Amino acid sequence: MTEQNSIAQLRRRAISERIDSMDVDVLLCFALQKDRNYLYTWPETTLSEIQRKHFDHLIERRKNGEPVAYLTGSREFWSLSIKTNAYTLIPRPDTEILVETVLQHCDASPKVCVDLGTGTGAIALALKHERPQWQVSGIDRIPEAVELAIENANHLQLSVDFQQGNWCAGLDPSTVEIIVSNPPYIDALDSHLKEGDVRFEPISALVAENHGLSDIQQIIIQAKQCLRSNGLVFLEHGWQQGAQVRDLLTGAGFTDVATVKDYGGNERVSFGVLA
Repeated sequence: MTEQNSIAQLRRRAISERIDSMDVDVLLCFALQKDRNYLYTWPETTLSEIQRKHFDHLIERRKNGEPVAYLTGSREFWSLSIKTNAYTLIPRPDTEILVETVLQHCDASPKVCVDLGTGTGAIALALKHERPQWQVSGIDRIPEAVELAIENANHLQLSVDFQQGNWCAGLDPSTVEIIVSNPPYIDALDSHLKEGDVRFEPISALVAENHGLSDIQQIIIQAKQCLRSNGLVFLEHGWQQGAQVRDLLTGAGFTDVATVKDYGGNERVSFGVLA
């Protein structure tokens, strides 16, 4: 055991290799199975040989670009610990805007809410956590995503029904009051697909045809069939797609159409009411 294997030394070394300090802390906590306060309270603590090798391996994988959420198998979303894997999109802070917007426009009285393209189940689980009286379900066409969402629901002890399907196709007409979705909305030619964490995420959860709008358009069309009168649809979209999504909603007969900006001031969530 040497000082070179202390928390402080290993942390400095990893940061010097141009790993983000927050990522370093998350990976250190994961290797040690401790919380972040421990790193700063006991910086002189020496890692065991097994812990150090584990941490070094994680850092090497991070240097190669693997997302931290895949390395640790989880990501915090809406203060919930959400398990992740390579079959699903990693929950992002901006998607919390989608949850916030739904909660601001829908009260706590019992409602039927469906999360389309649920992935990890993060959105559906966050809504159920805040609105326990709601009947919340999630749909995804990828069976491994559905399995993971079910695992997250069981882990968090939240009663959400997850099932395999293709958007609204399996829903009965006029039975849903709220539809929420963070669908694929990136253009296949977008250069950002070759950068950062998205290189490791499933392309099917990121990219849509028609410059990223095809899945959003399909959801809007299908939503008209399964929503009840005065039902709402909430959609996350790209920062340059706000006007186009509003036009799609208005053109499909939705009223009170509006858009909410994300933490960076970009248009991120649009919604409307079925007349």
